[in-house]
Amino acid sequence: MNFRVLLAGGVAPLALASHGVYAAEAPATTTNAAVPAPEDAQTTSVGTGASDSGEIVVTARRRQETAQDVPLAISVVGGEHIDNTGAFNVGRLQQLTPTLQFYSSNPRNTAVNIRGLGAPFGLTNDGIEQGVGIYIDDVYNARVASATFDFLDVKQIEVLRGPQGTLYGKNTTAGAINITTNQPTFDFEGKAEVSFGNLNFVQAKAAVSGPITDTLAARLAVSSTNRRGTIYNVTSKQWVQGQDNLGLRGQLLFKPSDALSITLAGDYSEQDAACCGSVYVRTGTTQRAADRQFAALAAAQGYTVPSTNPYDRLTDLDATLQAGNKIGGVSLKAKWDIGPGTLTSVTAWRFWDWQPQNDRDFTGLPIVTKSQNPSQQDQYTQELRYNYSGDRLDFVLGAFGFYQRIDTQGTEQHGSASTKWNLAPSNALYNSNVLNGLTALNTQYLKNTSVAVYGQASWKVTPELTLQPGVRVNYDKKDGFYQRRVFTASGSEILIDGTTSPVKTAQLGIFTPQTISPKFSDWNFSYDFTASYKVAPGILFYATFAKTFKSGGINQNGVPTDAANNPILGAATVKPESVQHYEAGLKTEFRDRRAILNLSAYRTDIKDYQANVNNGQFGVLRGYLANAGAVRSQGVEADFSVRPSERFNVYVNGAYTDATYRKFVDAPCPPELSGGASSPANCDISGQRLPGVSKWSLSFGLEANAPVTFLEQEGQVYFGYDGSYRSNFSSNPTPSIYTWVDGYSLSNFRVGFRTDDGFDIYGWVRNAFDQNYIDQLFVGPGNTGLIAGLPGDPRTWGVTLRKSF
Repeated sequence: MNFRVLLAGGVAPLALASHGVYAAEAPATTTNAAVPAPEDAQTTSVGTGASDSGEIVVTARRRQETAQDVPLAISVVGGEHIDNTGAFNVGRLQQLTPTLQFYSSNPRNTAVNIRGLGAPFGLTNDGIEQGVGIYIDDVYNARVASATFDFLDVKQIEVLRGPQGTLYGKNTTAGAINITTNQPTFDFEGKAEVSFGNLNFVQAKAAVSGPITDTLAARLAVSSTNRRGTIYNVTSKQWVQGQDNLGLRGQLLFKPSDALSITLAGDYSEQDAACCGSVYVRTGTTQRAADRQFAALAAAQGYTVPSTNPYDRLTDLDATLQAGNKIGGVSLKAKWDIGPGTLTSVTAWRFWDWQPQNDRDFTGLPIVTKSQNPSQQDQYTQELRYNYSGDRLDFVLGAFGFYQRIDTQGTEQHGSASTKWNLAPSNALYNSNVLNGLTALNTQYLKNTSVAVYGQASWKVTPELTLQPGVRVNYDKKDGFYQRRVFTASGSEILIDGTTSPVKTAQLGIFTPQTISPKFSDWNFSYDFTASYKVAPGILFYATFAKTFKSGGINQNGVPTDAANNPILGAATVKPESVQHYEAGLKTEFRDRRAILNLSAYRTDIKDYQANVNNGQFGVLRGYLANAGAVRSQGVEADFSVRPSERFNVYVNGAYTDATYRKFVDAPCPPELSGGASSPANCDISGQRLPGVSKWSLSFGLEANAPVTFLEQEGQVYFGYDGSYRSNFSSNPTPSIYTWVDGYSLSNFRVGFRTDDGFDIYGWVRNAFDQNYIDQLFVGPGNTGLIAGLPGDPRTWGVTLRKSF
């Protein structure tokens, strides 16, 4: 029996396994080297064409070829397994792919990294590129906020590790997440699914596809997710961190001949949950005077936190919380077979609308009463590529154009508790209300233009040896604007005009007016070279070197100021990252493709790493970008899966990641060294670990099934388990003794009954052992020693009913 999965528009051969994480049979590091269950494969096989020999055919290099010949670090997670494990967005996908890291305090402040690299940890800055590209049906999504939405009618997801500049439109230095949705079909088909669980969880999905005429087919999909929050706000009497997601996708496929297909697609998704909050985790001693530490500041205003145990999941945030998030767009994709090659054009427009409200003081005191930076984006992309396949030579030539416009309007306002919180008791203004109502209005925009040409060739020197060079020429231009205007409670504007007074000095210590217009433009050339050698049938060795870059950036959240409160314009731009990447690995399959063992090792050196620097005060500067001298990520990945019979499979995937600052001599200091009169202005953190990176990460699981007759229906009863483990990691750009997150392990179980005609019912429990763990920690503003955080989801359980036809 042959099972198939569509991979980037082509087909991929899979060793059989029922957990649905497909070991991309690529001669590269495949951290999810497992094999799909029969039901997974059936779900993802429509319209593909795996060969009778069971060979895996992929298009990871933009052309169809057997996966054994693809020297690319890739793993694929099937849509069925995504649904079964509840991995309905990228955040949960990291439990299945050990080298993927995902952090999100809200949709805008989200980071997706691979092997510890991608985006700097901390508040999002629009002025830099993402190191990990997110593609949906070949369309690049510049806003990583798209990673927080539910997957919608997904066929499979590919996680590609390492630089992807000579095959993909937008240059990405850390990797790419390539999401492929189910496409319109000329045979009528459909599926529907509904899930119910604790925390008032309700999720419904449906999709229908079929012909309109002999040459026109359509597909429509919808998804809705609702769940009560996991954190209770004792101030608003409201649950926060809930889910309220809606997604729609429609597609039209016009196929006038076998040589030409044109797909018009549109999608719209929105989130409107009460989000995003935090809880008190701990306090630590900083260099501030004792009366300026958190305990003394809270006592001075008679304040106590609702709980000192973060796993009570109680907060008392007093500002309004909102995370209104809308994203969508339209794309037109045309594929035209021309002789031995294929010409593909992908034209797309996407929008993003972000409407937030936050509580930036992390307490129930009216210190910061308003913190919101609503943002709107329009994005346009055009990609054109030609794929040629010959007996000895294959190649891809492409051109890519990208334009993005982001507009942001921010409001920050302080309340009645701000004065005593921010001024020392010795200050003559301590008992005044000088900071109450102080407001900053921020206006910013970004115009981001990028054009590139790229190409990659594959030369079969001998049947065993293949050489693969690739090149890319890229031009980037960024034009930005940032303005902060500051007003008193009475509406009077505070200006930097040479005048001074105690009141003005106190107010400027919170918000400093600033106007800058940063600009950046540059050409870059990058290349890669891979050699692969088939040592024997089922055994392939590969080695890769890549010299690439991440475009330079501009600071869109403001820059530091000098002693006279003037912006330091030299900090308005950051240099491009220069990346050198080395990788080697061994891929094997044996026992008639029923077992897979992959080993790989890599090293990535980055010069002028783009780091996020956070300022300790409330509103002086939310965070800005700076170049660290050098960063290195190196590690080893191993993947093993085996399916001794159609009734049982097991997989284990692991990664050791050593990602450190090699040279960062002027980094921000951790809170324990900050806040005092004699505290250093910056610290040397060379040799310390990058934030968010666990040295050890694992994913593992199994599934067993047996034939049964249930309710007069013949089918299978099955039991599945999927687990993950990650060791401790730093949750601050500069490692701090207060912000290490302990390692943890999660376990998910499912048991159910399925039939060959598409009926499936199963019960599930996630985080089955109710493991207490932290997703992310935050250093409270002002260097008071406050540490807030986001506890991970508690145990959840429910039942899912699914039918396909």
